[in-house]
Amino acid sequence: MRQYKLLSDGKSRIIFLLLLVALIVPSLQSQDLHYSQFYNAPLVVNPALTGVFNGDQRVTFSFRDQGRSLPTPYLTFTAGYDQKIYPKKSDKAFWGIGGFFNYDKQGDSQLQLVNLNLAGSFSRIINKKNIITIGAMIGYANRGFDPEALTWDTQWDTNTNQFNETLGSGENFSFESFNFIETGLGLNYRWQKTDRTKFDIGVGGFHLTKPQSRFNDSVDQVLPMRFSMYAIHSRELSQKLDLELDAMYQLQDKYRELLIGAYLNFYLNEERGKNRQFRVGSGYRITADVVFIKAGIQINELFVSASYDLDLSEDAKIHPGGSGFGPELHLRYIIKHVKPLGNFKTCPIF
Repeated sequence: MRQYKLLSDGKSRIIFLLLLVALIVPSLQSQDLHYSQFYNAPLVVNPALTGVFNGDQRVTFSFRDQGRSLPTPYLTFTAGYDQKIYPKKSDKAFWGIGGFFNYDKQGDSQLQLVNLNLAGSFSRIINKKNIITIGAMIGYANRGFDPEALTWDTQWDTNTNQFNETLGSGENFSFESFNFIETGLGLNYRWQKTDRTKFDIGVGGFHLTKPQSRFNDSVDQVLPMRFSMYAIHSRELSQKLDLELDAMYQLQDKYRELLIGAYLNFYLNEERGKNRQFRVGSGYRITADVVFIKAGIQINELFVSASYDLDLSEDAKIHPGGSGFGPELHLRYIIKHVKPLGNFKTCPIF
């Protein structure tokens, strides 16, 4: 199980607005997959981010390798696609549709999560600077583990004082995997002055039906709801430089995650067809005492970024390179269609 420390009152002031939102959500336990660069896997954070980007079609890939020095590291992979749909008779709204696939493997038991989800959203353009979006998702998921990958105290042969894998575990599992229906809802608000100066804030909720999460029929256990709250602000500082600040707070049962980050975006070339950008920054997962550095490069509509977690917690002293340690990679490609004059001119920068 990935472990996180409770956040301190002093540090919580950094994203006071997010914590105010968190106060209205009940206390929860456990966790789902997560990314340090959460904004590069938007559909995992909030279905209301479906179709919310500067372009018409978007393809994303995300990969995280956490705890590489552990005997069995945590591996996470996400692939997603989403696009806008513009109503023919209205320039005050648009739809977003998409889907994404998740794969996650954890620990010595090789506990796996595989799910495929469909997402949709509706964005209402209040005016040229303000847009509000509501989104929903539904999916099918499978969670399972490999009992053969585990060892048990009953497999220690006291006669020979050696481990004997032929001895039984003494454990009784009704099944080694189970399926469930995934659900989610979300809300996102965007204020956008220009295509480089904007602000997003939103909340997403998952496992709304609290599906059964168990490997034994005699146990009554449900998958607790997960809530993600975030804020992302990008500001144009000069013709060649932007600043982005981001923060996210997640809770699921007893699990808490609070992270903040920032990066500088350097515009190396802004000529059409020769767009080049370079980004560099860092972040801090407050609840885990993990620092991460990040960098990215954009060539026209292709964007690639990477980050690396450095675990500063007490756990890292016991297990160097522990649960918060490892690389993360993201790839994004956006397609923009040339629109006829007169079509959808209300918010051209969106």
